[in-house]
Amino acid sequence: MQEITPFLWYNGNVREAVDHYLSIFPNAKVLSTSPGPNGSLGSATLEIEGQRLIAFDGGPRYEFTPAISMMVVCETQEEVDELWTRLCDGGAESKCGWLEDRFGLSWQIIPSILPKLLQDEDREKAGRALNAMLEMKKIDIATLERAFSGA
Repeated sequence: MQEITPFLWYNGNVREAVDHYLSIFPNAKVLSTSPGPNGSLGSATLEIEGQRLIAFDGGPRYEFTPAISMMVVCETQEEVDELWTRLCDGGAESKCGWLEDRFGLSWQIIPSILPKLLQDEDREKAGRALNAMLEMKKIDIATLERAFSGA
């Protein structure tokens, strides 16, 4: 079976990005590195929560866009809150659980209950949850559940 690995292009800040992600995700680790010019880090292969990715110092030619994002599914509000706060540090909040980190990489911080609520067979309940989510930046589980139940 082929392996698909996200290959992320950074501009002179691979070391900073790697250190940042290692500080946020407790199960993150560096699998390998390659040197860049003048003693910099040219690339690093990381594993974050079981997902392998490569951070590459390609220079200023390309920038990240929200067309590609990293989605993290969280079990609790505490996980959502912590990841949101740490990944948003130096970045920017967006809507519906999306944020941009300080490197310009987009992330979706999504509670595991969200797809369950949005895919519920009761379309009225699912619609209320969807409308609540559309009004949020960081997803709040209790607010979603209240909307879903009609409270």
